[in-house]
Amino acid sequence: MLLAVDIGNTNIVFGCVNENDEVVLFERISTNHNATSAEYASLMKSLFEMNRMDTSVVHDAVMSSVVPSVTSTVKSAVKKLFNTDIMQAGPGVKTGLNILIDNPAQLGSDQVADAVAAINLYKAPLIIIDMGTATTISVIDKNKGYRGGIIMTGMGVAADALISRTAQLPKINFEDPGHIIGTNTIDCMKSGMLYSNACALDGIIQRMEEELGEECTAVATGGLSELVVPLCRRNIILDSNLLIKGLNFIYKKNKFIK
Repeated sequence: MLLAVDIGNTNIVFGCVNENDEVVLFERISTNHNATSAEYASLMKSLFEMNRMDTSVVHDAVMSSVVPSVTSTVKSAVKKLFNTDIMQAGPGVKTGLNILIDNPAQLGSDQVADAVAAINLYKAPLIIIDMGTATTISVIDKNKGYRGGIIMTGMGVAADALISRTAQLPKINFEDPGHIIGTNTIDCMKSGMLYSNACALDGIIQRMEEELGEECTAVATGGLSELVVPLCRRNIILDSNLLIKGLNFIYKKNKFIK
């Protein structure tokens, strides 16, 4: 069994992929910059126990990270718990992705993993949406080259900024109020957050397709995508495990390279 780990600014995602390339475990924990390797190992052990899985099933591991200060701690935790080293997606690791941006080294390893999964699983050209702390939207052309994309404020960050800069607006849960026209403060905020993001995705996809000159397959992942994508008018494929699948592809491409 392969353990795949993605360290993000808000959450760390853990997934397990079996020999048939099926994702059999998918869990999130909060990213804690102050946690020790022992604390992370304890959390991972708890996740396995919750899913009635034994840690002995893991024989190798792969990771992507956009939080350098946490990377080594989680690596150490994986070594402690599973007694295996962890392959890190990044410079020097083969991906099979042709990155055409100005400075390929600037592309986040999570975006690379998303793109690797997408080109292997879906028809190009592609628009890949990952809704996390930031919302990233990546464009893959018909030749499966990574052309670029955009980075926009994530929904959680936008909500936190709004609440912190206003005296009377409360913290809200992200859930569909069932209508776009709110009749109270809470519903107005929920509707504003969800529908503004849904409309943004619809509009950005349309403009990206216009710039490319052809229709694209749109794929979305990330913790908040399951709330926003159903409100979009554009057909968007939801794939919650896209990043884990991408890390699995990267691992298999590099597993015999030492």
